[in-house]
Amino acid sequence: MLEIAVFLCGAVVMVIELTGSRVLAPYLGTSLVVWTSLIGIILASLSIGYWWGGRLADQRPEARLLSGIIFLSAFATAVMALIKTSVLGFLQVQGGGLHTAAMSATLLLFAPSSILIGMVSPFAVRLKLEDTQTSGRTAGKLYAISTIGSISGTFLAGFVLIPGLGSTNILLLMAAVLALASLLVERSHARIKAAAIAIFLLLLFLMLNYDKRMAAAGFVDVDTPYNRVVVFNGAEKSTGRVLRIMITGPHAWQSAMYLDDPSELALPYTRFYRLAKHFAPETRRLLVLGGGGFSFPKYALENYENVLVDVVELDPGITALARNHFGLRDHPRLNIIAEDARTFLNRNAEKYQVILCDTFNSHYAIPFHLTTLEAAHRIKASMTPDGVVLINLLSAIEGDRGRLFRALFATYASTYPKVMAFAVDDPHDPSGWQNIIIAAFASEAEPPVLSSDRDIASMLANRLKTPIMDLPPLTDDFAPVDRYISSAW
Repeated sequence: MLEIAVFLCGAVVMVIELTGSRVLAPYLGTSLVVWTSLIGIILASLSIGYWWGGRLADQRPEARLLSGIIFLSAFATAVMALIKTSVLGFLQVQGGGLHTAAMSATLLLFAPSSILIGMVSPFAVRLKLEDTQTSGRTAGKLYAISTIGSISGTFLAGFVLIPGLGSTNILLLMAAVLALASLLVERSHARIKAAAIAIFLLLLFLMLNYDKRMAAAGFVDVDTPYNRVVVFNGAEKSTGRVLRIMITGPHAWQSAMYLDDPSELALPYTRFYRLAKHFAPETRRLLVLGGGGFSFPKYALENYENVLVDVVELDPGITALARNHFGLRDHPRLNIIAEDARTFLNRNAEKYQVILCDTFNSHYAIPFHLTTLEAAHRIKASMTPDGVVLINLLSAIEGDRGRLFRALFATYASTYPKVMAFAVDDPHDPSGWQNIIIAAFASEAEPPVLSSDRDIASMLANRLKTPIMDLPPLTDDFAPVDRYISSAW
């Protein structure tokens, strides 16, 4: 039974680590800073557990004590599930920067259970030692079992649990598994341990029913294969109109739709995509990188006659949410491609008059491989000679908070003969955080900057002056976008 317990504990620690990214994502994002904090602190906690468990096992090599340690780790995991929202909400508003928030969150939430689980393997080795002649074999066997458990937990979390259960539900399930492992190590207080298992599973059952009720009321919080996504109804501040909103991270809405008129573009930056038709009035093929709630693809299908729309969306879970909650329907002129945008661009042989890049609509985690010179070249290779690409990003215009904008502008300026940028909110606010649209043109001809259409003219009036080229273009070899966006905190 001890070997089974070691296996289960090895599996649980990896499930917790992978689930941790989904726990932190809505509040701190999934940037390199967050992943580094999560992995580093959990490894440090396990190391403390190894050291502490070895010392304690030499002093009191008792199965009952090991059982108690595992039982305590079960409660630490359950407590993490219950307090994580409060802790992360508190840290999010405290300031101090993303590095501090990520480190503090991981220490408070994940270190206690990780230290306790780390104590298990050295303690188990001490309990199984019979003589010095076989000590190496015994230690190797138990650490192999623990590692095999970790491998199993990794695949179970990535392939089954995270796509199928919410992060809170997974943590409650892992608490029940740890309580079971405690019972397997030593049968004393069996009723208490069995009761704890039942309580954790009851909480899991209640949470699953709660998720169903919330979904019926219009609030959805799900883990897809690539994201933690929240869908809810809210109101537009300026008008009070009811919106359906999709978010995949803090401080921004990734998609929104008016419930009283689903065909109308709700988010200001999506309205700027109408510049595509101004710059390329003879558009016949439109490529959208990043689907989200499919706001602009739906608009284009309804308003641009005979335009074929291809949408590349990596996450099938997000596409499913768009179908279920944002009015996405099959259309003879719509082609949805479930693939990474860079992979698609690398193999694509089609030509488009307009390409929209909507993969940078967050400031907490940006797919760096789509920001680089190499990606810009692949986009250009997918354009007609008179084509245009519009890239949406969140950034300031100047200062440290504007580094992402300036780096991305420099990247496209070194690839395309004509590049301009437009501030979605206020072109006269250099330090304010806002959506910015970069427009890059395959042709050397001067793009039209005047329009008789009042809405288009107001967008064109938000054109920014060419930024100072104080940052080098981003490349596949070096694209420090995480460092550039961390200043937003």
